[in-house]
Amino acid sequence: MLKNHLKIALRNLKKHKFYTFINILGLSVGVAVCMIISLFVINELSYDKHFKDADQVYRIHADIIFGGNHWNMIQAPAPMAEALPAEFPEVEYAVNFRTRGSYLVKKVDQNTKEDGVIWASKDYFNVFGTPLLEGIQDGVLAEPNTMAISKSIAEKYFPGESAIGKSLILDNDMDFRITGVYEDIPQNSHFHFNFLLAMEGLDEAKTTTWLSNNFQTYLKVREGTDPEALNQKLQSLVVKNITPELGKLFGEGASLETMFAEGGKMEYDIQPLLDIHLKSDLMGEFEPNFNVTYVYLFVAIALFILVIACINFMNLSTARSANRAKEVGIRKVMGSFRSHLIRQFLMESILLSFISFLIAVPILSLLLPFFNDLAGRELTVPFSQITFYGILILGAVGTGLLAGIYPAFFLSGFKPISILKGKVSMGMRSGVIRSSLVVFQFAVSIILIIATIAVFNQLNYIQTKKIGFNKEQIVTVDDVYALGEQAETFKREVLTNSMMESGTITGFLPVSGTWRSDTPWWGEGKDPKQTENLVSLQNWSVDYDYISTLDMEIVNGRDFSIQYPSDSNAVILNETAAKNFNFVGDPIGQKIFTMADNNEFNLKDMMGKTVVGIVKNFHFESLKENIGPVMIFLNEKPNGIASFRFHSGDTESVVTFIESKWKELAPGQPFTYSFMDDRFGNMYASETRLGKVFAIFAAFAIIIACLGLFALTAFTAEQRTKEIGIRKVLGSSVRSIVFLLSKEFTKLVGIAFLIASPIAWWVMNLWLEDYQFKIQLGWQVFLSAGVFAAVIAFLTISYQSIKAATSNPVDSLKSE
Repeated sequence: MLKNHLKIALRNLKKHKFYTFINILGLSVGVAVCMIISLFVINELSYDKHFKDADQVYRIHADIIFGGNHWNMIQAPAPMAEALPAEFPEVEYAVNFRTRGSYLVKKVDQNTKEDGVIWASKDYFNVFGTPLLEGIQDGVLAEPNTMAISKSIAEKYFPGESAIGKSLILDNDMDFRITGVYEDIPQNSHFHFNFLLAMEGLDEAKTTTWLSNNFQTYLKVREGTDPEALNQKLQSLVVKNITPELGKLFGEGASLETMFAEGGKMEYDIQPLLDIHLKSDLMGEFEPNFNVTYVYLFVAIALFILVIACINFMNLSTARSANRAKEVGIRKVMGSFRSHLIRQFLMESILLSFISFLIAVPILSLLLPFFNDLAGRELTVPFSQITFYGILILGAVGTGLLAGIYPAFFLSGFKPISILKGKVSMGMRSGVIRSSLVVFQFAVSIILIIATIAVFNQLNYIQTKKIGFNKEQIVTVDDVYALGEQAETFKREVLTNSMMESGTITGFLPVSGTWRSDTPWWGEGKDPKQTENLVSLQNWSVDYDYISTLDMEIVNGRDFSIQYPSDSNAVILNETAAKNFNFVGDPIGQKIFTMADNNEFNLKDMMGKTVVGIVKNFHFESLKENIGPVMIFLNEKPNGIASFRFHSGDTESVVTFIESKWKELAPGQPFTYSFMDDRFGNMYASETRLGKVFAIFAAFAIIIACLGLFALTAFTAEQRTKEIGIRKVLGSSVRSIVFLLSKEFTKLVGIAFLIASPIAWWVMNLWLEDYQFKIQLGWQVFLSAGVFAAVIAFLTISYQSIKAATSNPVDSLKSE
């Protein structure tokens, strides 16, 4: 019986080559896209699971509101890592990390810039269980000036030999002895470190204050630990240690409750390691994370695209039911049961599904590299895993059943007497269902089109919005500290070129990947022990040319000037900072104060900074954030990044000239440059990728939907050949016949638009809620999507409609 079903299925597929081709093409593309999304989702869900006992590892999360600022961050006090296992028996180990950016690394002479460098305390390997290839686990990071390196770094600097006991020099003056080599951290991790520097050699790690949050702290708990109970104990630990420090600063009786009574807070809790990649977007993340909402969204898109492809099969099968009605009637008269017919039709759909899945695999292999480039991932097709083939078989069977179950029951339900009398009627029910499926196809496509337009409109808004500084025509050179005392000489030499307008040296820039520092300050005459008088703001040290090079606008007062020696003790505030200080009268000339280095309010031993200017607010974080308060002051020995504004259109010549000056003053040091607009764009790399992914998926969805529409139009025209012939004989024009054949499908696209628009509006407004500065979804977005879908649908329909309308009526009526 099975052999017979298979033979008949092959004959039917071969007999109707055009419809078979449309079905297989649409389904194979849909399956390939679905498999790409599935590989992506599986990869995202696998993040950090490779770490040993990953479900027992947590990270400290701090939620602090103070001085007009809100920090939702991963930083914690330095003493916390040591206190956790000492105070709580359920905490087995804890490790501190301290990021310091990139380092220059060399074995002997030639430096290489390395990014994956971090300071880590001695229990890193006990917490994460990263496989150690060389070295003794308990002694790897136990001594100052020692390090552990990844396998790839060991092969890079010490090819063919053991790295243990060897040394590498960091930033030209720090000699680190290698005590361990560990396996490279897999791609599906929320951090990737190639150098672990022993925290024992870092002076700031020895601080005992609980009021400073500069370290990322992870802990490993014992099996069976209750996270909620540990959270409560953690907050008690913080209160116990911070209260004495608050009393020293603000007087006896000061506590977290009194200090943060009015809208402020200082709370710490633990965050599961396995939640970080998909459920965390905190200040200080090691790398950009993904969003679990997008995972759900991509799963929905994958299912929708697969369903759209299955709908093509359903629609074509039910539309062509009249052609198979006699077959059903004769089979029933000859004794076939309905169950036999259902099995026959399901066999056809499953066979078509298997063929589509076989074709989808090479399409997947072809598309996956492009998707990897787009998504920034390293996905591969798991050909070596048996489960992959099992999933393919189950997927093919499941998809075949999904696509074929309705047509099978519909076709097998025909009554043989009516069929053989020639009274075949598909009925309104079939037409309504088929129309509903077409509406669903185009509704999904239109939602994706609207989402794509909205994402790119937001990105365009970000790129064109006035952000308070001019990011264009600025080249930045990293690692100026490698120049030593010649940093200012480098700046002057570069500015001798007529292509250059101005230059500044500082690590504090209003783009991602640059320095940040914040401290509480208060205005003159105000009591700092009253927390409402404290303003926590960014403290940026710059040189005289910072404001002019970045083309910022001074709205009150003046810029720094070498003509004013007193500017060494002057500051410029942004508008937000000036507002938060609540100055009485003009802020220009007023003084502000901060704590002494020993974290004490010592007004007698320190001089206040004088406000000489107010700079117009500028964005220095993502547009998802409000503009925070910033204070800018002069630094006699600026360091970090050199930024040069140029007016030449020959960018290559500009970079070549700057590089030549660098090599003159810093021979043997790597020259690393970028453009400020690119650094700004990197802040929105995930949004850019999301927009491109939506665009691609929308294209696939509408292509597959149009394939089905194309075939349905062809079949409709085929069924109405005689009607078209009679209409032409009676004088109908080509235009009227095209309109007749197109209006039904065009109406369905219009209904799809009406359904899709409110859904898309709701979804995209939810997405835009993450942004403090955003576009408004105007009617133009929806109209553009609707017109685009309608045009594509009409072009798809019009080919078959025009072909039918221009046919010779004699050919269709000669047999009558």
